[in-house]
Amino acid sequence: MSAQRKPPQLRLERQLWAAGCRYVAGVDEAGRGAWAGPVVAAAVILPAGRTDLRRQLAGVLDSKLLSSSQRAKLAVAIRATALAVGVGGAGPMEIDRDGILPATRAAMQRAIAALRPRPRHLLVDAVDLRAVVALPQQRMHHGEHASLSIAAASIIAKVARDELMKALDSHYPEYGFAKHKGYGTRAHQRALHTHGAAPVHRHSFRPVAALAAA
Repeated sequence: MSAQRKPPQLRLERQLWAAGCRYVAGVDEAGRGAWAGPVVAAAVILPAGRTDLRRQLAGVLDSKLLSSSQRAKLAVAIRATALAVGVGGAGPMEIDRDGILPATRAAMQRAIAALRPRPRHLLVDAVDLRAVVALPQQRMHHGEHASLSIAAASIIAKVARDELMKALDSHYPEYGFAKHKGYGTRAHQRALHTHGAAPVHRHSFRPVAALAAA
């Protein structure tokens, strides 16, 4: 089994639980590199002290390593098992206005704010949230491989964003959003060249501007 496909661990969560911090939220995003649609973040608090978490969430990995059907099935299991799940987003206009990193932080902040109960500590994939969330936090690259909470959040965020992109496809069928979810595939490039950019595109992204003007 490759390092990436090894099941994410609960070591970080258990350390915090043992120290008396019961509400630990894993935070991740989906869609940061897409050319269209929102960036979506999720935050997941797993119940402290449950001995069956690994069994209940068997199969949970980084969302990018799973098929769409696997993610959909696991998202149901995560929501049934988690103590709390929060989802937040930032749309294309916000991304164009503020930039993708500030918009990603805003989406994560909104996902965290949606949690009940409130978290007391964050485990965050890649993004530093200290400027926008006044909570103790650990930021790590490839966090979805290290933390089960972050891996669960990656699945929730991806499933939520995919559903939004499928809905956008019904309004803008010429772009094929249901298939490529707004990422820069060849089909998406051809559609941009033919039809120009739609309001749901990220006009500040150079490939979008270049293809729409070609």
